[in-house]
Amino acid sequence: MINSETLAAPDALNVGNGDMRQDALLDALVVVARLLGRPISGETLRAGLPLVDHRLTVELFPRAAHRAGLSAKLVRRSLDQLPSLLLPAVLLLEDGRTCVLTSRDDSAGTYTVIWPETESGHDTLEQAELQAAYRGYAFLVKTAYVPDESNGAEKSSDRHWFWGVMRRSWRVYRDVLAASLLVNLFALAMPLYIMNVYDRVVPNQAYETLWVLTIAVGGIFLFEVVMRGLRAYFLDLAARRSEQALSAAICEKMLGLQMAARPASVGSMANQVSDFDRLRDFITATTMTAVIDLPFMVLFLALIYWIAGPLVLIPALAIPVVLVYVLLIQGPTRRAVAEVMEASSRKHSTLIESLSGLEALKILGGESLQQRRWERITEQVSASGMRARQLSGTATLMANLLRQSAWLGMAVGGVYLVFEGELTQGGLVAVLILTMRAVAPLAQVTGLAVRYNQALLAMRSLTHLAGLPQDRREGRSYVHHDRLTGAIEFSDVTFTYPQQNQTALEGVDFSIETGERVGIIGPIGSGKTTLGKLLLGLYEPTSGAVRVDGYDLRQFDPAILRRNIGCASQDVFLFQGTLRENIAMGAPWTEDEAILNAADIAQVTDFASRHPQGFDMQVGERGEQLSGGQRQTVALARALLLDPPVLLLDEPTSSMDNATEGRLREALKEYVEGRTLLIITHRASLLDLVSRLIVLDHGRVIADGPRDEILEALRQGRLHAVKRGGG
Repeated sequence: MINSETLAAPDALNVGNGDMRQDALLDALVVVARLLGRPISGETLRAGLPLVDHRLTVELFPRAAHRAGLSAKLVRRSLDQLPSLLLPAVLLLEDGRTCVLTSRDDSAGTYTVIWPETESGHDTLEQAELQAAYRGYAFLVKTAYVPDESNGAEKSSDRHWFWGVMRRSWRVYRDVLAASLLVNLFALAMPLYIMNVYDRVVPNQAYETLWVLTIAVGGIFLFEVVMRGLRAYFLDLAARRSEQALSAAICEKMLGLQMAARPASVGSMANQVSDFDRLRDFITATTMTAVIDLPFMVLFLALIYWIAGPLVLIPALAIPVVLVYVLLIQGPTRRAVAEVMEASSRKHSTLIESLSGLEALKILGGESLQQRRWERITEQVSASGMRARQLSGTATLMANLLRQSAWLGMAVGGVYLVFEGELTQGGLVAVLILTMRAVAPLAQVTGLAVRYNQALLAMRSLTHLAGLPQDRREGRSYVHHDRLTGAIEFSDVTFTYPQQNQTALEGVDFSIETGERVGIIGPIGSGKTTLGKLLLGLYEPTSGAVRVDGYDLRQFDPAILRRNIGCASQDVFLFQGTLRENIAMGAPWTEDEAILNAADIAQVTDFASRHPQGFDMQVGERGEQLSGGQRQTVALARALLLDPPVLLLDEPTSSMDNATEGRLREALKEYVEGRTLLIITHRASLLDLVSRLIVLDHGRVIADGPRDEILEALRQGRLHAVKRGGG
């Protein structure tokens, strides 16, 4: 995990030059990982991270290191303060470069480094030479401890998505507790001051004592203000850090979900993620201050006992009554809050579904049905919310009643003690002030109870989300291949979608050689698209295996696999932004030449060149400012951008006009030479690009052979006559 004592990086500590293809920190981390016995590709290290200018930053470096099973810490030290036992270390240099310091020879005054951008072996430098380029900052990297759960080792709490983050701020919370102790001790000054004024100053007309006490208490008040301010600041600081880290962790978990583990409702999943707001509200300064102040009620009760003896029983009995009542209503409150959250999830899902399908609703005249559904769910949210508020309200009323009753009882009992000479008038005033201070947190307890239930349910929901299977398994080592050759094999593959009973693929068995061009055809629902999803590693086979270059797909890092398979899917999804941004979505560092080349082949240039803004034109949300055919050309440009060895095209021209399709077909004929090509299509015109056809029906391969023979068999109705025996 990211080291809790990692130095905050200065804003000016930028690494890298203007060339977006170079990532100095990433290159250095790849070298260090290899030196520490954790070889890993740069693509795996940076996949999914929020890169800045398409490069790692000093803040992202520890997160990337964690993926390699390493722990990284940024320190500010001179060269002679870097002990040999802490090497290798990544040094940040003045020219935006980095180097990996592997060893040092103190007797000779030399340092051995590796230049990551060239990996040209070890280079020995004099101390003065290295010192001139060194910026004074270095990353210390070591192998992180990973418990062997197979031997019964417990998983560290640092690895929990929530507690691991909160634990990093334990020093801040320790200081906050110390400040809270001082703040509550300072709160004793006022009642003690009043007691002394009434009992000693006034009867004796001790003006000097009055001013001494006043100056002392005034100083305490000023110091209390400072401590309260510092406490609030550090609580806000800890909450902000925790919020940023938790929010990043949740988003990373959500984007890394395996497709098979994704909840069926996108709206429900989005509401789950928004539950983080409830958790965030609970760890804010206001809530945490109330929680921290609760135990200090004992301190005030102790002082009341010291001043008024048995009178302490009155607030001491009122406090547990409120706490017991709050505990008794926890069950009903938790159920009501759970109902609110469940109904809110369905409400959010309905809203997203309605907005996404607004055009279809208008065309079909379905507004009435969706409006009724919305109002019914809103009514459920309101009813459940009202029950939760009523329960919380009764607790608040009881707390206020007992607070006032305790104060009144203290006043009456105190007067009797004054009459009996067991309590002074100043002591009576002091215990009345202390009583209000002792029972004051009771007013916050009821609100805390509701927020606690909301935070508890939100945490359970988010913990469930964080625990869902991820594409990239933590601690998993993958086969390292920067570029695949494109040999594909489906070995007796059977697959069923989650929560479905009918198999989508059954006993699918075939192999495709490197550079082979294959068309996959069949009726709708025959499993053609599913086959492509398995090849991309979006789903894992229920049984059997999918292999590329002889390796099971699960041995490849998903980022490496999908970079090597250019895919234009059947359902094209564009993101709000420019045409250029959408084409280069998966590789924003790509140069214009590569973007234009892909756009030319995919026929994007046809319409982009006629637009005043060209490739800077906005495509709108989900690409709604483009036609269906234009969106398909953008999807094809994405697939071609990184020059992949495998092309997977799923109905790539279904929305294109014949002329555009013809130009695309001619452009692809030359481009696919030497590449493995899989085309899923119903259009016979695209079959000119392939030399072999695989026919699917009801999830089974019913024919596999040369294109012309399969087409002839289709015309004559004798598919099985040319089915491959073992292919």
